[in-house]
Amino acid sequence: MDFDFDLFVIGGGSGGVRAARIAASEGGAKVALAEEHRMGGTCVIRGCVPKKLMVFASGFSRMVLDAKGYGWDIRQHGFDWSAFHPHLDRELDRLEAAYRRNAEAAGVQIIDSRAVLNDAHTVRLSDGKTVTAKHILIATGGRPFVPDFPGSDLVMTSNEIFQMEALPQSILIVGGGYIACEFACILNGLGVEVTQFYRGAQILKGFDDEVRGHLSELICESGVEMHLGCDVIEMQRQDEGIWVKATNGKNRHYDAVLYATGRKPNTAGLGLENVGVKLGHRGEIVVDEWSQTSVPSIYAVGDVTDRINLTPVAIREGHAFADTVFGGKPTKPDHHLVPGAVFTQPEYGYVGLSEEEARKDHRIEVYATAFRPMKNAFIGREDRVLFKLIVDADDRRVLGCHIVAEGAGELIQLAAVAVKMGATKEDFDRTVAVHPTMAEELVTMRKPVRSA
Repeated sequence: MDFDFDLFVIGGGSGGVRAARIAASEGGAKVALAEEHRMGGTCVIRGCVPKKLMVFASGFSRMVLDAKGYGWDIRQHGFDWSAFHPHLDRELDRLEAAYRRNAEAAGVQIIDSRAVLNDAHTVRLSDGKTVTAKHILIATGGRPFVPDFPGSDLVMTSNEIFQMEALPQSILIVGGGYIACEFACILNGLGVEVTQFYRGAQILKGFDDEVRGHLSELICESGVEMHLGCDVIEMQRQDEGIWVKATNGKNRHYDAVLYATGRKPNTAGLGLENVGVKLGHRGEIVVDEWSQTSVPSIYAVGDVTDRINLTPVAIREGHAFADTVFGGKPTKPDHHLVPGAVFTQPEYGYVGLSEEEARKDHRIEVYATAFRPMKNAFIGREDRVLFKLIVDADDRRVLGCHIVAEGAGELIQLAAVAVKMGATKEDFDRTVAVHPTMAEELVTMRKPVRSA
């Protein structure tokens, strides 16, 4: 059978674009890619990139205060969203254009349209036209989830927050995951009065418990009003703003409400069920270790598979798919010991197991220290950093590394190399410290604080 394309990719985010580029440029495939919104996907347009730029912007309020402690006479006149936001939009336009340009330069035909499956080899575009392909790759990412309750139509999500015309004076953030905590810190740093609700007992479920408690205290001390074990009952639009009725009885008005209560795979309406693609209980596309679905001609990568929902992972999965199917180099994406960072203030960088995970299958020793770094101590700041290593008591491998500190995202990238290589605690101990730095604690902790 003759097909219009060797590969048709649905979704123009990081994973889909990488797969399309490699299949076309290195695999010699005839490739088309359909994107119904903007090229770049969640990370570039409404996720990692604009969020990190807002993290940078929000950090200057603290820098100004710290500068005064170091003798600088700096006047702070507040944050001007109207000056920052157009610059942000221009940067996203630049990145989107780069994604499009690089894909087209590799030989990928970009189709600005929604695409859904007709059968195992056919997609239907928004204009009704059908296109055939030998292989189809689904890379449609995820979408924010907002529960249904009275007034739920009044909230915004992480998709819309970057399009605000003006900063609110007050905001309620509902959720306790990394997105909620990041935006609580960002908006607090930009001068917004932030309240955070989370129905659980502690924020950042799924991360190391000691880190969760440490970060929760720091976020509260920074000025965020956090209410744990609390949820929204209903909301109403009133003259004073959005009135929120809470389960803890502390009802009040907010200028805006942001829901960051999780994300779901973006599979609705793609026609997957009709062609026999198996879905999981959260709507994720079920794939094997080669990213192949239950239909042999259809593959999926990235957040739509709900494996590890990180941009670099989606890129690795897309590249591995292209190498396997079009490059003659069978490659499985490596999901073991993937590092990550939560861009709260301070940041949290991690790689490997949490203490709780490690306890399940290993005898462990925990090396940890929390202290005021020199920079903070000099000006009387009480904020403490946290460094933590989880070590296998039998073979001495470092099973997990956790850092809560300024620049932790940068630090963990380097530590992750050692952990990925299988470094032992003694390898860390043999490494000479760089002094005076915070990170020297990684190689100077000699006695475990506890064992299990």
